[in-house]
Amino acid sequence: MARTKRLTAKTVEHAPPGKHSDGAGLTLVVKPTGRRSWVMRVTVDGKRRDIGIGGYPTVSLADARQKAAELRAEAVDGGDPAQAKRAPAAPTFAEAARRVHEMNRPRWRNDRAARQWLASLETYAFPTLGELPLNRIERSDVLAILLPIWPAKPETARRVRQRIRKVFEYGTAHGWIDLNPAGEVINGALPTMPKVKNHQRALHYSEVPAALDKVAASDASDASKLALAFIVLTAARSGEVRNATWDKIDIDAAEWRIPAERMKAGTDHVVPLSRQALDVLESARALDDGSGLIFPSPLRPGHPLSWEALLKVLSTNGVDSTAHGFRSSFRTWTLECTSTPWAVAEAALAHTLGTRTETAYIRSDLRAQRAKLMQSWADFASAGHHARRLELVG
Repeated sequence: MARTKRLTAKTVEHAPPGKHSDGAGLTLVVKPTGRRSWVMRVTVDGKRRDIGIGGYPTVSLADARQKAAELRAEAVDGGDPAQAKRAPAAPTFAEAARRVHEMNRPRWRNDRAARQWLASLETYAFPTLGELPLNRIERSDVLAILLPIWPAKPETARRVRQRIRKVFEYGTAHGWIDLNPAGEVINGALPTMPKVKNHQRALHYSEVPAALDKVAASDASDASKLALAFIVLTAARSGEVRNATWDKIDIDAAEWRIPAERMKAGTDHVVPLSRQALDVLESARALDDGSGLIFPSPLRPGHPLSWEALLKVLSTNGVDSTAHGFRSSFRTWTLECTSTPWAVAEAALAHTLGTRTETAYIRSDLRAQRAKLMQSWADFASAGHHARRLELVG
């Protein structure tokens, strides 16, 4: 009797539709669609049983042989590998998505990002996939969600696909599915998406002093007005300022220490504080609600201001910029109005300086030079009426 010729990695990858034996009960099954999966045949109590042990390439040839050997050993010892192989029923897409959301919550820098992640799936994916078990969802189901929004809302579609894919990765890792229906297998059905860089709306730096005056004279909450002034004066990100706490402020050293978990780059950052920024902090002491937040929400005590609240103050007062856009105003000012070295300006914005190798040799955070730069910027941005110390109106 001729011995079965064993498979190779090359033959597994290029095998035509059909069944291809590797010997000792292990078979590669290739569907007409090209999908490849492994089946192991064992004999238990005199009965033959075929046990699926995963799809290729998630389960490689070497992995399949290892699993097959384990199943054979269990059968020889009198066990029932088919029973052992049975896993709990796959969760629905909605259940899995919420588990993934909760599992990844610690890595998000703020609650807004966490809310957006789940909200996009609730809006676009749950109506179609929400109640379906992961192992019953096909590529066509995923495409039915993505194709209508792919050309009309490309950035939204990209994010939705990325998040759907993450949920199926969770299912693959737990053995509920072998193939990710939102992965590379659907690339050919989606039109090429151009890479578009969406820039935050920003004012020309010459308009910043007047914008601060408008905000200061508005009927917005004191917390919003002071937070926006602090954002401008420090050139910090909105989330960093909204979540800033008093325990990270060193008034004597005129410094604000932002912990790594609040930073986009994931490293600690120290912001030198100008005289005007310190004045804002002095005014903000009247906002203290016991939470430790410098700029707590007036509507939700103990919680930080929302991103939307700051944007509303700007839009209702005719300031055509986002809070984040003031960082761009600051950067353009450093280029056009100062002789600031590139590294100093980038460090002021907490940008990474150079490649990983280059940063390994940078031993200074350029704090002294940044302190001078931030004072010059504060003097410029606070020119005119806004130059006087900010006083609370309520």
